[in-house]
Order: sequence, then C-alpha cells, then structure tokens
Amino acid sequence: MIALRAVHKAFVDTNGNEKVALHRLDLEVPRGEVHCLCGTSGSGKTTVLRLINRLERPTGGQVLVDGRDVAAVEVHRHRRGIGYVIQSGGLFPHLNVAQNIGLLCRLEGHPRAAVERRVRELLELVALSPDEFAARFPQELSGGQRQRVGIARALALDPPCLLMDEPFGALDPITRVQLHDEFERLFRKLGKTVMLVTHDLDEAFRLGHRVTLLDGGHLQQTGAPDELLQRPANDFVAAFVRDHRGRSR
Repeated sequence: MIALRAVHKAFVDTNGNEKVALHRLDLEVPRGEVHCLCGTSGSGKTTVLRLINRLERPTGGQVLVDGRDVAAVEVHRHRRGIGYVIQSGGLFPHLNVAQNIGLLCRLEGHPRAAVERRVRELLELVALSPDEFAARFPQELSGGQRQRVGIARALALDPPCLLMDEPFGALDPITRVQLHDEFERLFRKLGKTVMLVTHDLDEAFRLGHRVTLLDGGHLQQTGAPDELLQRPANDFVAAFVRDHRGRSR
C-alpha cells in the first residue's frame, strides 16, 4: 500500500546550509499492516508522513501509495484518499463535532442526509454517543474524546490508509491505555493500512505489526517487535530498545 524507494529529503536553512532529513530510505508497508515509526528526536519520522501526504516533496527517490507515484496524483485528490491524525486531534475549534467529522464529506458534495448518517456511524465506531457528542465543540471534550473525533474525521471518506503522527502523545497514561485498546479493536475491524509515528517504543511494540527504527534519517531496522528485541540489527538498535522499553509505564 505504501512504498518509499531510495527516498532522500534535504532542507535548506536560512543560512543556505543543507540539512539531510532522510538518507535514501527504502520502506514498504503492505496493505492492512499497522506500521510504527519510532526513533530519536529529529530522526525523520514526521518527515516520512509529510512526504506520503505530499506536504513535502522528496529531494530524490519515489513515494508510492497503492502503486502510484504520489507526485503524479492531483494533490487534493491524493490527500482526501489518505486519513491524517495529529496529536490532540487537530479539530477546528469553531466547528462542532458533527461538523468536524463531516467536513470532507461536505467538501466532496455528499447529500446532507448521507453526511449525517456517516457522522453517526463514525461516532458509534469510535465509541462516542452521537446524541451526546455530535453538537459539542472541541473545547467541551476531554483529550481522549478529541482524539476519537480526530480518528473519526480521518475515516470519513473511508480511505484505504491512515497516517497518525503522535496521536496519543499528549494524553495521560490511563487515557492512553484506553485508547490503545480502542485502536486495536478498531483497526482489527477495519483492516486499514496505518503508518503511526511515536516516540514511545512500548506503544510501537504494542500497536505495530512491524516497527521501523530511525536515527538521523537512516533506517536502522524494520521488523516485528520480537525481531527488534531478540535480533537487533546493530548496536544502536540494541541500545535504543534497552534504554527506551518501559519508560511510559
């Protein structure tokens, strides 16, 4: 579903100096996989998501979604085919919950009755009562409720894949555990392809079918959690796993 082929990304700062964010990254995420990106601060995790969603363009290499080079797809059409969830949900504060969730459906010209049905369906999917929450505004919600609404909005057009950037990072530990349970239930049911960025290795190991560990824009290892634990590819992976496991407990 998602493939990065020799993807290189460099930025130029205000002084004209080039900073390389990703070094010839090769990565494939098959359909239906929850794939977690983890690594050090500034390792390129969020840059990967931004390249997939065409918020950034690669300096070199190709980014493909469902076999198509994203550079060849009209940008708005491309983005509406991918769900995007950020920390704290990223909801519009002047829109209520129903309006936030139904926004993309309205932009696509769906009939009002169809939008209302879809909003109710999605609220029920993320375990929020439509009668209780549809008319609320984001400031009237808890952090966990805002994240649920953000996930519902990302699913509005039923995209085949979902990008999630630190979606649980701002939540308290109890709420995070609850949402981890919700996430696992939801994506077992939906079977979406998910690319999830997290700084929390325990979260990555719990939620991801596979985990990619990045450092300084270089891919250090990709594998199932057990592979990273039992067969680290190098000293960096071994040290990172040793030092970061259990920090969120």
